[in-house]
Parts: sequence; C-alpha cells; structure tokens
Amino acid sequence: MSDPTKAQTAIKIPVDKLTIGMFVTAIDRNDSSIAISNAGQIKHHDAIVKLAKNNIKHVWVDVARSSDTCGLKKATSAPEISQPLAKKSLMSRDAKQIQSKQILQEAKGLIKKVLSETFEGKAVEVAPFEAVADKMIESVMDDADAFKCMSALRTKDAYLLEHSINVAFLLVTFGKYLNLDVETLRHLAVGGILHDIGKVKVDNKILHKPGKLTPEEFEEMKLHQFFAIEIMEETEGLSQISKDVCLMHHEKLDGRGYPKGLKGDEIPLHGRMSCITDIYDALTATRCYKEAMSPAAAFKILISLTPFHLDQALVYEFIRCVGVYPVGSIVQLSDERVGIVWEAKNRDALHPIVKCFYSIKHQRYTDVTFVDLLKSELNIERGISPSSLNVDPAPFY
Repeated sequence: MSDPTKAQTAIKIPVDKLTIGMFVTAIDRNDSSIAISNAGQIKHHDAIVKLAKNNIKHVWVDVARSSDTCGLKKATSAPEISQPLAKKSLMSRDAKQIQSKQILQEAKGLIKKVLSETFEGKAVEVAPFEAVADKMIESVMDDADAFKCMSALRTKDAYLLEHSINVAFLLVTFGKYLNLDVETLRHLAVGGILHDIGKVKVDNKILHKPGKLTPEEFEEMKLHQFFAIEIMEETEGLSQISKDVCLMHHEKLDGRGYPKGLKGDEIPLHGRMSCITDIYDALTATRCYKEAMSPAAAFKILISLTPFHLDQALVYEFIRCVGVYPVGSIVQLSDERVGIVWEAKNRDALHPIVKCFYSIKHQRYTDVTFVDLLKSELNIERGISPSSLNVDPAPFY
C-alpha cells in the first residue's frame, strides 16, 4: 500500500484552510496519517464542516490532483500518485459504488421533478421510472452489496427521496432473492420509487415535524395514501404490481392498516414485501426526530410486528436476504475496533470482510485495514448504529 503523505505533491493543510477543489488523500490524527478510501476533490463546503466536527485538525492534500482554482500552486510536472486502496479485489467494489451512486443521483433528480410536477397537478409519466428501474435491476444482478454500502451514506434532509430509492432497491434485492422474474422486479422498483408520492400533498409542517405526531396530525399524515390513490388513477401505463406496492405498504394482515383496511390474503406477496421494506428502511434511517437503528435492532422490531402486521415467514426470508450484518452496516469486533461490513458475498453471515477505521478502546482513529473474518481469530461482537459513535463513519465508505 502506498503512503499518500510521502508523495512529492502531497502537503499537510489545516482543515480551516481547506477550499473547494482541493484533493484530500488522508486525514492526520496525532501526527499519524490515516488513508481514506474515498479520496477526492472537495465538492461541497459540508465536507469541510464534517471534518471539523470530527475534531480533525489537518489533512493531506495532493496538489497535483487539486483543481486549478483552489489556490494551490502546482509544479510544472507532477508524478502520478497511486491511491491508498487495499486489495485489487476491492477496487471493483469502488467502481460499482460509483455506478450505484450515479443511479441514486439520477433517481433523486427524477423524483424531485415528478414531485414538483405532481404538486402542480401534472400526470406521472411511467417510462422514465422504468428506465431507472432497469438500471437498479442491473446493479443488483451484478452486485447488490455495492448499493447496500453506498446507501448507508444517507443525508437527513433528503430522507423522502432517498427512502423511496432505498425501498425500491430493497424490493429488487428481496425479489431477486425470492427468484421473481425480471419483469416483476421492474414493477416492484417502479412501485418502490413512487410509494410515497402522495406525501407531496401533505402539509410540510406535519411531514417534517421534528417530533411525534399528535393523533390529529397522524390522521392527516395517513391521507397521503388516499392522495396516492388519486395520483395512481391518473397515471397511465402503471402496472397493478407497482400500484399495489405504492398503495399497500401501510396495510396490515389483521386488517387494521390503511388506506383500504385489507386483511390476510387480500394483500398479495408484493404488497407484503413493500410493508417489510418500507418499515426496515425507515427504522435504519436517521430522521430529524430520531437516530438510525442498527439492522439487528430493526430486525427485532420487524419480528415483533408478526404475525398481526407483517407476514412472519416473509420477514424471516427478508432477514436471510439482507443478512444479520448487512454490507454497509457498522460493527464492533472482539478487539474493540469498529468497522464497516465491506464484503459478504458467498460468505456466511458471521464472517464478512470488515473495513476497520476506529478503536473504541483507544478512542481514536486507526489505520484503515480490511479484516477477513474467515481468516482471523477475531469475531463480530455486535452491530452498532452510527449515532452511537463519537465520530462520523461517512468518510470511510
């Protein structure tokens, strides 16, 4: 592994001196450089704010790879610098994450546009969503873990957009696990993307309230499903499966759900799947009024909702599909190091590859290392939620 701080064009810079366009290769902690896997140019001021919030005082910046407008003076000729990545087998994962991130951005842009048009009373066009759905399916068929890891990097302010996309990806991943055909996966994805479309007509004060809703406010929130019925009726070319995913994710097996109070067999397989994926993604997301749960904690709640709300057999299938420690989740190893579950394909649930970056025992960052639990005496002690850490894991994804 190359050391980014020893390159001829790498310099140490105080975080408060960083500017947009500088290419950060490593952070400096107690005079030790810690390589980051997502090295790159700073695109937004938020990235600088995150570094400061995590008490990072200095970082290493590659002058040669920084933009010409960032204020750093470049040499006339600079050597090519290899990035501090681990194994070649993991480099392909980075490329897949980039592809998944592009799909995410495309989907978010599309949903923003549709939400705006729906608010104005325009009909939803299905074809653009089917095109995004096809890309999602291709990504999941290639390697679902790439999206799982990238989807862990949520932003609290973009919950509605990212939740819809994550539900769509979860439905495709779950559908693939259940051996559903590609056409059905496409309908599931479109339904997942559109499943909260009715919220565009809910009062923003209620939709984004940073606290528990009153009974009256909850009744108004429930109206989003009745708004969705109206929107679905005006949408041409939308399959029944997509409509069901959109309109059934708040139904319950005991008939106490909404908007139609469907019961038992009145809720088909894809409707039951949408209930599970919607709840799981909501539980594992950070909201303005709550922190994200760990997947393990979310699984316990899903199980507690069976069989009166959720299909018990299907919940257990979903847990097997996602895995006890899903890719992208945070875990603590038996030596008190904290890391991200990085690779789990073709492995049992308890022995993934973990990307370690922090020590609870020493309360500091560590050198980034990949621990293969199939070849190590270490084991996973527990899954933990990002909110329980004193540091932000986002730079290490």
